[in-house]
Amino acid sequence: MENSLYQSRLKAARKIMDSSHLDGILFVSLENIRYLCGFTGSDGAFVITQKESFFLTDSRYWTQADEEVKGSQIIHYKKKMEGIASLLLDLKLKNIGFESTSLNFSSHQFLLERSANEAKLIPLEDELKNLRAIKDDQELALIRTAIEIASSAFLHILGRLKEGVIEREVALEMEFFMKRNGAEALGFDIIIASGKRSALPHGRASGKQIEKGDFILIDFGLGFQGYHSDQTRTVVCGHPSSEQQKIYRIVKEAHDKAIEKVRPGIPICEVDGAARDHIRNQGYREYFGHGTGHGIGLAVHEDPVVNPENKGLVQEGMVFTIEPGIYLPDWGGVRIEDMVRVTSRGTEVLTYLPGELRVI
Repeated sequence: MENSLYQSRLKAARKIMDSSHLDGILFVSLENIRYLCGFTGSDGAFVITQKESFFLTDSRYWTQADEEVKGSQIIHYKKKMEGIASLLLDLKLKNIGFESTSLNFSSHQFLLERSANEAKLIPLEDELKNLRAIKDDQELALIRTAIEIASSAFLHILGRLKEGVIEREVALEMEFFMKRNGAEALGFDIIIASGKRSALPHGRASGKQIEKGDFILIDFGLGFQGYHSDQTRTVVCGHPSSEQQKIYRIVKEAHDKAIEKVRPGIPICEVDGAARDHIRNQGYREYFGHGTGHGIGLAVHEDPVVNPENKGLVQEGMVFTIEPGIYLPDWGGVRIEDMVRVTSRGTEVLTYLPGELRVI
C-alpha cells in the first residue's frame, strides 16, 4: 500500500485525538496496528501524536518491521511495557488515549506507575469504534478475494455432503480446499451442524454422521492478507418437510428484509429490527437470540454491531454481515448469512451463493 493511504488513516485517528483532547494515542490491538502502519506480525505497539507516529517492537520483528511499516518511525525495545513507557516519557505527553478493550489492567498500572503522575491515561472505546468501519478500495478488494475463495470451498464440499458423511470430515476438506487456494487461515472454526445440532448457532463440526432429513448449517470464513469473509448457508439432506420449508422461508424473508433496509443514514438498530420484527411476527421471537450482523474486515467480528442496541448510523462504505436465524431446541435450526457493503444508493451484496433452500 502507498504511504499516502496510511497517512489518510493516521489523519482519521488524529481526528479522534482532537475530539477527545488528547496529546497521543497508544494502540496495542494487532488489527489497529496493521491498519495504521502495515505491520502484520503478532506483537508490537503503536503510538501516534499530532505530528509523528511510532511502531515499537522487539528483535523478533526488526527485519519484518523494516519491510512492512510504512510512514512511521520504528522503535526497538527489549521489554514491551518498558519500551512503551520510555517512549511516552520521552514524548512528554500529558493526555494519552489507550484502547480500553485491548490494554490489560497490569499493563495499564505499569504505565501509570512509570509516568510518575506526569501523564493521564484516558480510556477509549466508543471513540475508536468507527476507526476501521469504512472500507477503502484496497480493503474491499481483499475482502472480495476472501469471499471468492470461501465460496469456491462451499461449492466444492457440496458434492461431498450426503447421508452418512461425518461433519468433521467435511469441515476438514473445506479447510484444506481454502488453504490450497490461497487462504492464510480460517477466520474461525468451521461450523457444520446437522440435525438437532443445527439448533446450535456456533455448533462446531463434530463426529456426528449426516442423516436423511437433517438440516445442515454451514458457517465458514477465512482470512486473506489480513481481511476476512463470513458466510452461512443451511441445506437439507433429502426432501424437506413442510416445517423445514416454513422455517427456512421465514429466515430467508427476514434476511431479505434486513438487506432491503440498509441505506446510509438510518439507525443500525433498524436493520436489525427489520429481520427481528419479521421473525417475531411469525411467532418465533424467542428462537432468534443473537444480533442480525457484525462488521467484518481485519477482524472477523468488528464494528459496527448490527443489533437492537446500536443507535449509530449506517454509513456509506461500511461492510457487515446480515445473518438472522431461527433455532428450535431438539429439532434444528436455520441461518442465512451474507456480507453487504453500504453504497450511496443502499447496499451491495458482496457474497453471491444462492439463498434458496438447497437439497442434497
